[in-house]
Parts: sequence; structure tokens; C-alpha cells
Amino acid sequence: SIAGPSEIVVVADDSATPETIASDMLAQAEHSPGSALLLTASESLADSVESVLSRRLEILERADLTRDSLDRFGAIVITRSDEESATLADELAAEHLSIDTRDPEETLMKIRHAGAAFLGPFSPVAAGDYAAGPSHVLPTGGTARFAAGLSVNHFLRSGSVIALAKADLAEMADDIQLLAEIEGLTAHRRSVEARSER
Repeated sequence: SIAGPSEIVVVADDSATPETIASDMLAQAEHSPGSALLLTASESLADSVESVLSRRLEILERADLTRDSLDRFGAIVITRSDEESATLADELAAEHLSIDTRDPEETLMKIRHAGAAFLGPFSPVAAGDYAAGPSHVLPTGGTARFAAGLSVNHFLRSGSVIALAKADLAEMADDIQLLAEIEGLTAHRRSVEARSER
């Protein structure tokens, strides 16, 4: 998977607090370039988050860098529904997924792809970065569709050992030969036939 630049997708409904959403978006944007995206069906929440972002940028230490990052890689998207917000988040497969809805666990059930998910108003991405436990090396750029965060498994080698008895091979021989035939790989088919003749 690709690790970097950092990104967050926030899925929120009208129960969310604009200040916490803006804080998480700013925290990602200050990585520069870090993308920060809010998906919400609530126009009033979107407006409030935009106001908080503007105010916070006035007092942020890395304001120029963060503002540039938000201008280039940030967005607030008003969706048609909470369902659409979840669907878009799943398609984006972001490194960090923050869910601030009435029922974050239920929302998460609609999203299969994310590097790490942060549920509810008291789960900032910074907690995952520094203390809560997930790997800090997470898939970015949509690669969470097929990859996971760095873990001990990345440093282990695995392999397969196949040891079939004659009866085992006989049980699957027809399927193997059919697939080999479909693929036009007659030597594959013959390698099974040669053993069944023994």
C-alpha cells in the first residue's frame, strides 16, 4: 500500500459538533499536503464547519501551510443523504475515517474500506497517531480498498504446503481438469490425468 500524504474523510450528520470536525480537518491539513474532506447531508453543519475553519486558521501556528493544504486538498461536500455520505466514504477508502453521527457504529457497518476508523466525538485522529494503538503507517490514496496498516504480518513470510492423497486428488480432479481446459492449459490438465493413472 501507499503510505502518504496524510488524509482524513469525516462522515457527519446534524448531531455532530462543528468544532471537533474542524479540529480534525485542520490536524490533517497541517501535515501539508494533507487532504481533509467532510461529507455531510447537513447544510447547516457544513456552513458551521466552514466558519470554524476560517476562525481557527486565524490563530493556528502553521496557518499559511494549513490554509494552502485546505485550499488545494480540502473540501466540504453536501451530500443528498447520510447514506450517500457513507457510500462516498467507502469509495474513497481513506487513510483516516472519522465518523461523527448519531450512531457511528451503524454508519461504520456501511463502510468497508478505511485505513483506520475513528468513531464518535471523542475519538480524534491524533489519538490514533500517538496513543490509541493503530499503526501510524496506514494506506492512503484509496489503497485501503485492498491494503491494511503496517503490522507485524508485514515482516513475516508465509507459504503454502499442499500434500494430497490419491483420494483427495481424485475428488477434485474433474474440477481441476475443467478449469485447465477452460484456460486452454492442456499440460495442467494432463498433470492431473497422469497421476490418476497411477
